Amino acid sequence: MPVAERCGLEGDAMLSFVELRRAAGILQETLPGAVLRRVVQPEDYQLVLTIEKPSGKSHVLISCHPELARICSADAPEPDASSGSFCQYARAHLTGSRLAGIEISGTNRQIALRFQERSGSFSLMLSILGPRSNIYLLDADGKLVLSVRSLEETRRDLSIGEPWRDPEGKAPFEGFDRWNGVPDGQYLAAVAETYRQLEAKHKAEALARRIANAINKERTFLSRKFGNLQEDLAEARQADSYRQKGELLKTSLHAVQPGADRVLATDYQTGESIEIPLDPKLSPAANLESYFAHYQKISRGSKIIEQQLGELEAARSALEAAASRLEKALQSEPPDLPTLESIAAEPAVRRLIHRYARRQKPRLPQVKQPAKKETSSRLLPKRFRTQDGLEIWVGRNDEGNDHLTTRLARGNDLFFHLDGYPGSHVILRTEGRTDPPPRSLLDACELAVHFSRMKSAGAADVHVAPVKNVKKPKGAKPGLVFVRGGKTIHLRRDARRLQNILASRTDE
Repeated sequence: MPVAERCGLEGDAMLSFVELRRAAGILQETLPGAVLRRVVQPEDYQLVLTIEKPSGKSHVLISCHPELARICSADAPEPDASSGSFCQYARAHLTGSRLAGIEISGTNRQIALRFQERSGSFSLMLSILGPRSNIYLLDADGKLVLSVRSLEETRRDLSIGEPWRDPEGKAPFEGFDRWNGVPDGQYLAAVAETYRQLEAKHKAEALARRIANAINKERTFLSRKFGNLQEDLAEARQADSYRQKGELLKTSLHAVQPGADRVLATDYQTGESIEIPLDPKLSPAANLESYFAHYQKISRGSKIIEQQLGELEAARSALEAAASRLEKALQSEPPDLPTLESIAAEPAVRRLIHRYARRQKPRLPQVKQPAKKETSSRLLPKRFRTQDGLEIWVGRNDEGNDHLTTRLARGNDLFFHLDGYPGSHVILRTEGRTDPPPRSLLDACELAVHFSRMKSAGAADVHVAPVKNVKKPKGAKPGLVFVRGGKTIHLRRDARRLQNILASRTDE
């Protein structure tokens, strides 16, 4: 029976006060006077101390993981194990020092390892406080030198360079010893084996959540895109109506009066009179040419959309295959970590995880903000997503253009606008990148032309500049801005590229 199952893992997975006290007693009995030979930080929350005594070397792991904090034995760390700034400082100041003592500190779950050397002494303090667990280094005067985790996350009442203070209060209960039947000589190894299994399960569950989150979000995105393409295809399949009206208009061209907005033509196959709308600004011949041009354009669009639907079905099949493998990996207890890692390493899944990964922002002190008025939907931009995972925002109207460019966009985002013609402001969210992919730039250019009065043009010049170079003159009418610098991209229109980016809309 695995150690983790035998000892029971319900409730708090961190060491209880009883377990921490027993671990301290075992270490105090076996390690005092030993010499610290090496300090390694293999993971963000862990330190591994290599301690040498006459009988050989021992490796002690100290972890301040928010859910799995503990002290136990460890395997010898890899020679190339990574090290953080805390580890580098501890290595520089503690290597070669003697372990003077190990003791429980204060009335909370804290254990202190005290090291002595000729130049002074240091204390390494493990504080097990649930999500606020941390490892601290104190100097000979009891002042805080460094911490593994930020004080903002764990102890805001402490400051680097200031005297150490134990946390207020005391542990609410002693807890119990999950390894009560294990002899002292095997105790720290039993603790290590239990947490090895716990960490593997924790990593597997966290990785499974990331994969599932990415798959579910992509599934929603593809479903929305499929619906949009189906609507576009239904519209494109009406191309024959343009051809029919063009043929009828050809037979009735002699009857069209200049400036007319419609003409009646007879369908000689059915005998019906059909009303054909006209653009009064165009000549009869230009109206005829317009009908056949629309027919040709929509016919081509239909083939492109059908091809896109085929590609979309292939992407959905691959996504469901990955979801099936994930479900199978989760059927074991604990979840199959190697299989999950292989799924996450697949190029398509890896891209999805990166695309939908939550970007953690540093925690800041909470400051009460005045209530904000809800932004009108008229001011919120249309949102599209490029194949590279970047967002493109498009203003809905003049007021929306102002709100988008002066309020929502950030300095390194890129502003797109058609040279010399009115149209929507288009913003490519660069996420701080100075070299957004060329494919995303062309997508933004397509949208800038599409949402302008030149939407039917086969080519156009689109001006591009960082948002920080876009200013709104004082008193200027809505939608009017001044752009300094930037460059012009000559865009050759691509119907397939336009259809792809239009189908990626995410705000509907």
